[in-house]
Amino acid sequence: MGDDLTGWLLDADPALRWQVERDLAGASPEVWQATRARVATEGHGARLLALQDPDGQWAGGAFFPADFDVHGPEAAPDAGQPWTATTWTLTTLREWGLDAAALAGTAEKLAANSRWEYDDLPYWGGEVDACINAATLANGAWLGADVGTLAQWFVDHQMAEGGWNCEWVNGSDRSSFDSTLSCLRGILAYEQSPQGASASPEGLRRTRTAAEEYLLARRLMYRASTGGLVRPRFQVFAYPFRWQYTVLRALDYFRASALHDGTAPDPRLEEAIELVRGRRRPDGTWVQEHRYPGRTWFDVDVPPGEPSKWLTFYAARVLGWWDGRA
Repeated sequence: MGDDLTGWLLDADPALRWQVERDLAGASPEVWQATRARVATEGHGARLLALQDPDGQWAGGAFFPADFDVHGPEAAPDAGQPWTATTWTLTTLREWGLDAAALAGTAEKLAANSRWEYDDLPYWGGEVDACINAATLANGAWLGADVGTLAQWFVDHQMAEGGWNCEWVNGSDRSSFDSTLSCLRGILAYEQSPQGASASPEGLRRTRTAAEEYLLARRLMYRASTGGLVRPRFQVFAYPFRWQYTVLRALDYFRASALHDGTAPDPRLEEAIELVRGRRRPDGTWVQEHRYPGRTWFDVDVPPGEPSKWLTFYAARVLGWWDGRA
C-alpha cells in the first residue's frame, strides 16, 4: 500500500486505527497495543460504553430494544431491524478490540438482569436462533461467562449439509449461508479465547471444519445444485457487518481461520478473492455500496457511494493475506 493510502487509513477512530497499524502498516506491538487501549476511552468505543444501562444491558433488551414494537412500522421487512440492543453492541465492541476489562462486571449483570425476548430464557444460556447463539458464545467467552454448554449446541444442531439455519426451529433442514457464516465466526472466536482453548473442543473443531467445507464447496457464493449465484447481495460491500452474508465478510473469516489453524488459503477462495480485487478503485480504495437499514446508536462509516476506510481495510487485509500465501 502506498504511503498516502496508509496515511488515510491511519487517520481513523482508534477502533480501526489499531488494526491498520497491526495488519497493514507493520507497526510494533507497543504502538498498536497503545492505540487499541484507546478504544475504551476515545471515539466510537467510548461512546458505546457510555450508553450502557446500569443493569448491564444496552437499550434495555437482549436482542431488541425494550421499546421495540414487533408489530409497529419499525418491524416492517424493509425497515431493517434495530442494532442497538445488548447483543449487537457487545459484538461491535468485541470486534473493535475493546479490552474486556473495560466491561468488568457486565457478564454478571447480564446473568442477573437480561433475558431473551424468546421464551424469557437466561442470557448466557442462549436461545434457539443460531446466529444469536453464535454471538452469545463469542461474547460470553470474551467477557468470562461460562458458555461451554452453549458451545456444544452447535455440534448438536449442525445440519446434514454441514451448516446451520436460524429457521431450523420452524422446520428448515437446509443450511443457510447467512447463518453458517455467523456460526463459524462465533465458534472461531470461542476457540481463540482462553476458555475455548482450555476446553480443547475437538468435536467443535470438527464441526467448524465441516461448516467451512459447506461454504468452500460452493466457492462462497454459488448454489451446489445449479452453480448459480445464490443472492446478488452476497457480492455487495457494506460496513458495518451485520448478520447478512457477504463474500468479503466470509473471506475475512477464512483468513482468521487459516491463521488460527496454521493452514494455507484454500484454492477455492480464488474467485471470491478476484471479486474483491476487481472492486478496488484506481486510488486503492473500496466504496461503501449499501447501508443496512435499522436503528443505530450512531454512524461509524460513510454513506453509500463514498470510499470506506473500514471496507478498504478489510479488503486490503484479505488481499494481502492471499497474495502473501507463497
